[in-house]
Amino acid sequence: MKFGKVDNPGEIDFSLPPDHPDTLRVLNQKGGGDFDAYVGCAKWNKKDLKGFYPRGTKDELEYYSRQFNSIELNATFYGNKGPEQSETWAEKTPDNFKFFPKVVNTISHFKRLKNIEAPLEEYLHGMRGFGDQLEMIFLQLRDDFKPKDFDRIQRLVEIWPDEIPLAIELRHTDWYNDAAVASQVYQLFEENGVANIITDTAGRRDLLHMRLTSPAAFIRYVGANHTSDYDRLDDWVERLKFWKEQGLEKLYFFVHQNLEKESPMLSKHFIKAINKELGTNLDIPGEAEQGDLGL
Repeated sequence: MKFGKVDNPGEIDFSLPPDHPDTLRVLNQKGGGDFDAYVGCAKWNKKDLKGFYPRGTKDELEYYSRQFNSIELNATFYGNKGPEQSETWAEKTPDNFKFFPKVVNTISHFKRLKNIEAPLEEYLHGMRGFGDQLEMIFLQLRDDFKPKDFDRIQRLVEIWPDEIPLAIELRHTDWYNDAAVASQVYQLFEENGVANIITDTAGRRDLLHMRLTSPAAFIRYVGANHTSDYDRLDDWVERLKFWKEQGLEKLYFFVHQNLEKESPMLSKHFIKAINKELGTNLDIPGEAEQGDLGL
């Protein structure tokens, strides 16, 4: 992921900002149930995750799904996938493995959420092939998608099927820095159970709004291929530990890198930390099979 990339990451203040005042209210009022955590990368192909797969690996997804319990599936962004493809992917993975596919770019980037009823129906038809392994779908909007088109987001939320959880990533800074706009969109998300994605990347610290709109935290963490990446993950563990104490029920944490080959190593570090501090029991990538990951 090159979004938010900077030339000198050592000069960035990576400290996490304080929580939005309403995050605690949401967790206290709507959370408090059992806690589940899903951690993974954004893709599984061998070209990007160089060094991750042992020599002779025949099926990359099958191997990946034995190391992680989830995938942020960016492949669905570049074109519609039919239910047969989704079923094939699901069949290669354990029953408890979860998919988090991205909404196809036809809807989010080309049509910009305008007149999307038919394309959305086609897209969701394909995603239903994942069955119970479809945990949540996420929508990423363009950097230049501005609050003047709030009604399009509102329409999307209205027609979105209740049985499929939805998360939305807003990238234009006015969604967060204009108080009236932010209040409007947060209310919409809260009332409809939409997860408000938090993106942690070097060049766009304004996207660390720290505003949860449901008891689910969907975090897209973008490392900078810098020594600070591990300290940043440790800071997240501390914040997530507090959120869990306040009622957080779902953690969806996906690790990206400008050079993706380091994503599995960062993910492994993070999983070890949340197992210790949050009481989860996620498998540690590479430990089930000696020599995996090169770690």
